[in-house]
Amino acid sequence: MSRIDVIMPQMGESIAEGTLSKWLKKVGDEVKRDEPIFEISTDKVDAEIPAPSAGVLAEILVQEGQTVPVQTIVARLETEKGALVGAGAAAPAPAASAARGAPPAVQSTAAPAEPHHPSAATPSAPAHAGNGGASGGTSLEDRLRTKSSPLVRKIAADHGIELTGMQGSGIAGRVTKKDILQFIDGGGAQRPAAPAAPRPAAPAQLGGTWPTPNAEPGDVVEPMSKMRALISDHMALSRRTAAHVTSFMEIDFTRIARIRATRRAAFEASTGQKLTYLPFIIKAVVDGIKAFPVMNASVAGDSIIYRKQVNIGVAVALDWGLIVPVIKHADDLSLTGITRTLNDLAGRARAKKLSPEEVQGGTFTITNPGVFGSLMGTPIINQPQVAILGVGTIEKRPKVMTGPDGEDVIAIRTCAYFSISFDHRIIDGAVADQYLAHVKKTLETYPDTGF
Repeated sequence: MSRIDVIMPQMGESIAEGTLSKWLKKVGDEVKRDEPIFEISTDKVDAEIPAPSAGVLAEILVQEGQTVPVQTIVARLETEKGALVGAGAAAPAPAASAARGAPPAVQSTAAPAEPHHPSAATPSAPAHAGNGGASGGTSLEDRLRTKSSPLVRKIAADHGIELTGMQGSGIAGRVTKKDILQFIDGGGAQRPAAPAAPRPAAPAQLGGTWPTPNAEPGDVVEPMSKMRALISDHMALSRRTAAHVTSFMEIDFTRIARIRATRRAAFEASTGQKLTYLPFIIKAVVDGIKAFPVMNASVAGDSIIYRKQVNIGVAVALDWGLIVPVIKHADDLSLTGITRTLNDLAGRARAKKLSPEEVQGGTFTITNPGVFGSLMGTPIINQPQVAILGVGTIEKRPKVMTGPDGEDVIAIRTCAYFSISFDHRIIDGAVADQYLAHVKKTLETYPDTGF
């Protein structure tokens, strides 16, 4: 006997369950492949669900009105009769039995098998409705794989993938969305030579990719520079890899501003270095990493690598792109040492004089869009790191403060919004917020002797 599970399908990416509203067949009824056998209702759609194979409805496991999670087995089909009809009277019984017990054949997507023509390949075996008509030459397992969800079939069509050539992780070998996206990321997809016409639904909303746009008359087309192409690939990969979450806090820089104003002239005279807010921020970031080492980690499969070195990357905007030179062993540097190294790296980055080693090995990154007036942002993590700090513009703002007698007063304070984007796979929100609170406290209570 050969039985096929009938499952509650997922009718949308956000759908976790469905209600079986009506059975269209009863136990003992014969069904054809793709013939509707039951109706479902979800919070977004009502639909008739087709049979995954021809056969007889042998068992109903979920009754009308029941709500069950997606992928729940709702019924089972007996396919023995359909298999015998499809095999034809002339087919010997041992061969039919072996075919049912054999593992699914895997075709190469690089060279898809030629379409099966029953009249040419098996002239003595006419096609029957019970085995899928023109597709009767494919195995039952192949037909099950091609009956994956509409989303999976659409992604497969957009990327020129033959589902019959894939072994899925779903029930009865069905290819899931996770299966096909992993296959595409692994370089297995081959796009058709002539791209299909754009569909009404936006592919990006369905988990696929946008078709290549066409240039219109008057448009200027320029190839990406090598740097821009690398940035593009790196950022897209990071968004697919890390579970990005961003938290925000407002930092009061009034104390730092006063220290900088009183110390600036002497500092620049003795060191020859321009003193900005950024070295103070880097020092606070390093102190926070010492208190929360997971912010300085990386993900390696199911393991966490806690980096011993604290190497702070600082994003530097260039006219032709973005580069992130790295301050190595920042935890061993004083504020003066951080200032020297930072200014040197930034200057040589703009002059294109950095060595490859000076842009590698970062364990935590700081980006400072505030220099352009940006209030806040949600930066993308620089892989394989797990966190990145965004610094908004530092400006004077009216703030409600507590006066010496306990009354509320409005004061002018120098403030900025900080954002921390972190990888939620290994960093919990509470830890990220505690880390950012530590950075905030360090900056707001920075000692005047901390040079």
